[in-house]
Amino acid sequence: MKELNKLSMLSNLLTGLRRTIQGAAAEKNPASAPNDAVLDEALRRARAAQPPPVVWLLGKTQSGKTSIIRSLTGSPHAEIGNGFQSCTKTARFYDHPTDAPVVRFLDTQGLGEVDYDPAEDLAFCESQAQLVIVVIKASDGLQGAVFDVLRAVRRRRPDWPVIVAQTCLHEVYSPGFEHVLPYPFDKPGWETRVPPDLARALLFQRDHLGSLAGSGPTIWVPVDLTLPGDDIRPADYGLDALWAAIQRASDSLKERLQDESGQSSPFSRAAHQQIVGYAMASAALGAVPLVDLAALPALQVKMLHKLGELAGVRWDKRRVAEFSALLGPGIAAGYGLRMAGRSVIKLIPVLGQTGGAAYGAATGAALTFALGKAARLYLDHAAQGRPVRAEDVRRVFDEALSRGRDLIKTFGQKGGS
Repeated sequence: MKELNKLSMLSNLLTGLRRTIQGAAAEKNPASAPNDAVLDEALRRARAAQPPPVVWLLGKTQSGKTSIIRSLTGSPHAEIGNGFQSCTKTARFYDHPTDAPVVRFLDTQGLGEVDYDPAEDLAFCESQAQLVIVVIKASDGLQGAVFDVLRAVRRRRPDWPVIVAQTCLHEVYSPGFEHVLPYPFDKPGWETRVPPDLARALLFQRDHLGSLAGSGPTIWVPVDLTLPGDDIRPADYGLDALWAAIQRASDSLKERLQDESGQSSPFSRAAHQQIVGYAMASAALGAVPLVDLAALPALQVKMLHKLGELAGVRWDKRRVAEFSALLGPGIAAGYGLRMAGRSVIKLIPVLGQTGGAAYGAATGAALTFALGKAARLYLDHAAQGRPVRAEDVRRVFDEALSRGRDLIKTFGQKGGS
């Protein structure tokens, strides 16, 4: 009887997966299907099992912290306002992406303002963060309160890397002046190639801070991250340099935020972050016996729906059928067999509780990552009205399957740092 029950369960699982791939669930209501209480609880459990790294943005109000979050995440709204949780009096977390975060930005407001004692916020932030980005306006020479906090933090955390982002460069330009291109600040002698007023302002801030205690690097990055409506081109001036600084400071963070292919389009960047987030959530679910039987396919459908939103492509019946056909029956069958295998092994005493959990976590994460990457390619072409070849979709899926497994192992070894 037990064997029959197992077979029945596996049969139901494969049927459910087949329907998921073919779009039966998405057809009903793609927004509501995965958003049930079970999935929300599963995501909450996944976040608790594998919390993302925390980047602390330290600076005055209106210094440009929000612009940095928006540019790094590639989201026009940076999911700010609906993804935060209050922690102490004024510090706030911004989870990105909201449902399956790969990073948490931690913002402390109002340093140096009258009638604000930031001590409680600062102590909390320091206890949570793995990287600090200090954000200062190039036109603001009064950064004593910010620098005092930074010096104190580095005395306590001497190995922490520090990135100092000097923002809003255009506020120091003369009327009619435009950004210097190519970006000059990553080469010696930049002081002679930018407006004299800007050079003096940037150098004054660097001299004011001076050398920090400890062995961690201090990386200065002038940036000017604006909105298209501001009519300042390019709107992401210095963003590549900021990426390079983050890479020097944290390999793990770069892997989570930036597409390994090097594509820099907003969709590719935002999609990669969503895919990594859902892959990490899948890994956390994969270690929980039986939970993934119901939650993992729903999690993957939710990811596909989110990717469709980012691309501006609706997963209707025709789209789902087309994507399923591009993946091919071999991948769909393999998906089902892998799911069955990872679930069955966890039913075996001892092995299922140790090796099975690890196998399940890696396999679930790799499948989610591969499915997401294949969908990203398909949606990117669909959004532009261009055809995509089946062999390209399958190649991306196969490569991502291996890449996803390695990526999750890397995150596990780094412990989310």
